[in-house]
Amino acid sequence: MKRVATGYEFLARILMMIVVVHIAGIVHTLLGLVAGGFFPSIAAGYCTYRTWIQGVEDRSWTVRHTWVVFHRSWKSELVSANAFGYPQLAVGMLLVWEYWFVQANDLGGAGVALSGALVVICCIYGLFMLMSWAMRANFREKPLWIVRTTLSLVVARPLCSLMVLLMFILISWGYYRWSGLMAAFGLSLPAFATMMSMYSWARIPGMDIHDIEPTKRDLERRRHPRG
Repeated sequence: MKRVATGYEFLARILMMIVVVHIAGIVHTLLGLVAGGFFPSIAAGYCTYRTWIQGVEDRSWTVRHTWVVFHRSWKSELVSANAFGYPQLAVGMLLVWEYWFVQANDLGGAGVALSGALVVICCIYGLFMLMSWAMRANFREKPLWIVRTTLSLVVARPLCSLMVLLMFILISWGYYRWSGLMAAFGLSLPAFATMMSMYSWARIPGMDIHDIEPTKRDLERRRHPRG
């Protein structure tokens, strides 16, 4: 019974953290006058989750601690996150426009083939957008390095890419089915799901469950030694 209660409390704290990151994202987006604060808020959310993942000694964060970590990350990302995010947005809008153009015009058989190709490209690009912010939070490298490495990861880690895609589809369905979930969690929940999927299956240095979680088990052994 104690184990159930402890697990429930841990899950509740995770949900609280996701909600706090969502609220912090809205507040800091407004602080940046929307255009200047949106992408730094996205980056800060991913950085907050990375910090939480690596904090194996204590993942029971308070509201204040989550807010402080988010705010510090946001301030450090004001310039670089916008430089990384707006080119992504421009490419994404171009792909959406091209898909709309193909659907709105009768191009015959070529249009059907092009439409299918664009769907695949849009899915890959969507995965790239989700995973690139996680890679950027984990590696302090130049944007082009992040782009190349993320694209390679999408292809080289198909299980991770599949899990990120499935989690995004599931969350999107939940938001569509129960609109209150969108209001409560916003973009914070997809970011958390992406980080956890990559933590579990991407095997990237510095954020790999196979390297980090054994440390947690060692801590438990030290706290409760046998014999």
